[in-house]
Amino acid sequence: MRFEFLSDDWFTKVDELMAAAGDLQIPPAMKAVAVNVTVTGDKGDTQLFMRDGLFVRGHQVAATTLTLDVELARKIFIHADAAAGVQAFLTGEIKVEGDLAQLVAMQTVEPSAPQQRLTKEIAAITA
Repeated sequence: MRFEFLSDDWFTKVDELMAAAGDLQIPPAMKAVAVNVTVTGDKGDTQLFMRDGLFVRGHQVAATTLTLDVELARKIFIHADAAAGVQAFLTGEIKVEGDLAQLVAMQTVEPSAPQQRLTKEIAAITA
């Protein structure tokens, strides 16, 4: 079954997948990143917080906040298209407030094999 990206049902299923994934072997440099993300869309804004290489709902204390639209978020976070993220940053499609070094850190670290598997599982259930 597939779930609409960022819907309550999608978050519930993603939480289940993360719990079942076990040790994701998150690289230390990625664990150090804490970023708030606001995803804008037709149905309103969705707030996310990334810590330890994982997203949870809502914003928390972070030195960096990104704002991007839902389709760009899908490309970057679901399809793991890092090039789309870099291009969007360079063209101003991603608004950044705060510590730019957090973004650089995210771009320079390769996700672990378990993280990559989880990303594929999440993509498979995302409509």
